Amino acid sequence: MKMSKKQREFWNTANSRWNIKEGATRSGKTYLDYYWIAKRISKARGEGLIVLIGNTRSTLERNILTPMRNIWGEKQVGNIKGNGTVELFGKRCFAIGADRASQKDKLQGTGIEYCYGDEITTWNKEVFEMLKSRLDKPHSCFDGTCNPDGPNHWLLEFMQSDADIYRQSYTIYDNPFLSKEFISNLEKEYSGSVYFDRYILGKWTRAEGLVYPMFSKERHLIDDAPSGDYYISVDYGTVNPTSMGLWSVSGGVGYRVKEYYHDSRKTGKQLTDEEYYDKLVSLAEGYPVRYIVVDPSAASFITLIKRRGRFSVMKAKNSVTDGIRYTAGLINSDRIKINRNCRDSIREFGEYSWDDSAASDTVIKENDHAMDDIRYFCTTVMKRYYD
Repeated sequence: MKMSKKQREFWNTANSRWNIKEGATRSGKTYLDYYWIAKRISKARGEGLIVLIGNTRSTLERNILTPMRNIWGEKQVGNIKGNGTVELFGKRCFAIGADRASQKDKLQGTGIEYCYGDEITTWNKEVFEMLKSRLDKPHSCFDGTCNPDGPNHWLLEFMQSDADIYRQSYTIYDNPFLSKEFISNLEKEYSGSVYFDRYILGKWTRAEGLVYPMFSKERHLIDDAPSGDYYISVDYGTVNPTSMGLWSVSGGVGYRVKEYYHDSRKTGKQLTDEEYYDKLVSLAEGYPVRYIVVDPSAASFITLIKRRGRFSVMKAKNSVTDGIRYTAGLINSDRIKINRNCRDSIREFGEYSWDDSAASDTVIKENDHAMDDIRYFCTTVMKRYYD
């Protein structure tokens, strides 16, 4: 394989107990590991477990195992079995998710010779703390990658400690194999947001101010939307507001055609599932809606929609921080447009803010209901069908 200067540096010098590559997306951090992991596993002595940890097993499969299988073939890189094991280069390894504190129990009582970690900043801290005590062989080591988060993140605190750590930082410009056009597009998508500093420059930067400061009435408001594939996204609330948006997707752009918004606190009237369903029908009237995309926690409303049989339902992807990042990229690249009659969406774009007092990325849970339904649409429809 061809290596960048940064990749060669890691290959030749990453011999510490902890070896962590941090920095920009698409900078070559993870690609190197498709070969590095093979090297580590082939040299394992069999004196402890070999473990791969990601946010979930699914992300491990997507980010690490599938690309490795494409390079090395299915004989060398197996599939994760029901018991969480996977055969890699003739050796039995364990694949573990780290998104919940309870996952630490899967490490308890084990002795680990080698561990690889993907997306470390997305892990639950308790899993990482348990891992520290499990690397108990004289030659045990950990390799991992992460994108930066906020400056108070627990992983940054660990990397700044006096532990035996080889730490390497990347910007997107450290990858010479990316086209100038791709870099330029990524710069535009992240411009004006916290994600530019993190995913372009590789900085640990606090999220503060408006969540979508790139939203512009001049750039993003429209009077009419072209015909396309129609969807409705729903953030459902009983005491909290309910927000629904009708979308037309045409030419890779999502156009919010119109919306329905009800705040029971302001109106003093709490609606039932059946009444909200009637509002949904009214919003869809005259449009061939393909799917209703609904917050997966709205179980009773989803059941009602399915029972009525008029619409097909998709449960929305509901990762907040990843969803915000993806939505920000769509807004920045002008792939989301809002009809100027969607007043509640426009209002929330000007109010939806980060919680500056929080240690990690946290949005203030106010003025966020249209923002949530827009995020559901972006991550569930736009990402699935038009990326």
